Amino acid sequence: MAERRVHTDYTGGVYGSMLAASVVVGAGTLESFDRLHLVLLLLVTGLVFWIAHVHAQLFGARLAQRALDRRIVFDVCRDEWPIVKAAVPPAAAVAVSPLLGLDVPGTLWLALSVAVAGQVGWSAAAARRAGASWGLVAMTASVNVVLGLLIIAFKLYLTH
Repeated sequence: MAERRVHTDYTGGVYGSMLAASVVVGAGTLESFDRLHLVLLLLVTGLVFWIAHVHAQLFGARLAQRALDRRIVFDVCRDEWPIVKAAVPPAAAVAVSPLLGLDVPGTLWLALSVAVAGQVGWSAAAARRAGASWGLVAMTASVNVVLGLLIIAFKLYLTH
């Protein structure tokens, strides 16, 4: 069991965080939105992309002539789960934003910041899990900071 965990790939969390950030940016272009709808949109989008990734992995395995059994399906579902997990913190940020006294723009900035922070965290975790040196972990985190800043720049461009 522990051996299987070593091979778990957390890069789906990076992808899921970028996806969540993109959803937040897209919601920010709307005239108005309901916070509950944004929470649901973040979670459902994560689930849909998780299903798409599971399907792609299983279809790829089928093309490689590997017989599919319950264990393979379970492993693929588990391995791709970080895509969904990455949507939870930004969704939670949106959900608690009224308690923090945030207006709609503040809510969007909070959720976007949480998504980008998650993206950086997932990339560092993926690199460490893969056995990367601390220098390489710092490099991948830096690349993901730059990617997050690009998403933020895109948000600024769309809203101004």
